[in-house]
Amino acid sequence: MVMARLGVLILLILLGASIWYALGWWTALETTDMPPGLYAAMIGGVVFSLLVGCGLMALVFYSSRHGYDDEAHGGPRHRD
Repeated sequence: MVMARLGVLILLILLGASIWYALGWWTALETTDMPPGLYAAMIGGVVFSLLVGCGLMALVFYSSRHGYDDEAHGGPRHRD
């Protein structure tokens, strides 16, 4: 229990340090603003990537729960 909390604490510290470092670079760079079209494209790319990732993870869980992966491991194949 203590080791799990220590692990979570270390990960939170690393997350905070990485955000602090990224924000430091973000504010230090002097660049022009992006046009609204590029913001829309960036948001669309992020949303599309999340949808594809979530869809693939759902397929992995579905195939695992319904026995589609058993044949690859040499076990009996069963379907519900």
